[in-house]
Amino acid sequence: MSLILYTKLNHKYNDVMPPVNDVVKEKHQINGWMIATIILIIVTAGLIALSVWIYFNYNDQKTNVDSKIDAAVSIAKKDQVNLDNIKRTESEKLPNRQFVGPNDYGRVTFDYPKTWSVYINKDATNGGTYEAYLNPVTVPPVSLSQQYALRVVIDQQDIDKAIASYDTAVKKGDLKSYSVSANGNMGTRLDGVFSKDIRGSVVLFKIRDKTLTIRTDATTFKDDFNKLISTIKYTK
Repeated sequence: MSLILYTKLNHKYNDVMPPVNDVVKEKHQINGWMIATIILIIVTAGLIALSVWIYFNYNDQKTNVDSKIDAAVSIAKKDQVNLDNIKRTESEKLPNRQFVGPNDYGRVTFDYPKTWSVYINKDATNGGTYEAYLNPVTVPPVSLSQQYALRVVIDQQDIDKAIASYDTAVKKGDLKSYSVSANGNMGTRLDGVFSKDIRGSVVLFKIRDKTLTIRTDATTFKDDFNKLISTIKYTK
């Protein structure tokens, strides 16, 4: 009787409860699904975050690149405008005019830009010192501190004394001195600071018993000055 009852109860229990292997298998399936789901969520979140980062990084890089391109284009346009202005200014100087000094003072000649004006401060008709000033458009009133594109002075000072007058500035390093040649005529050139208002170049030539001094008072005119010096001629 007991055995029969036990057998029936056992069958009934087995009908209600699933086998242990099935339960374990089902748990494994659930755990695997949960793990896969979690991994998928993490991967998805990572991909979304990566996509957002790439998007904002792309926009940032694109903005920087666009800004750099705009800046480069702006600089290029500005440089082109400056270059065009320089070319126009240089072309306006041509053709050059010829400066001619007094015959009694060696008849000094040289070419200068046609956009420059000439003012003769002392013409040396009765002897003494000859002074001429050249400057773009108009020549300012004569002054020691005033800057001019060119000063031309022919006086009776000895050439050696004229050069020696710059010795102090050369020793201090304010001026650099070296020899220069123009159409076979040897002279002395000095470049640098002449005073607090004057920074430029000067060239001195010996003409008979006189000294020719040609000076530019600003480095702005250095290129014009160099071209001008190369055209200097005079009667020895």
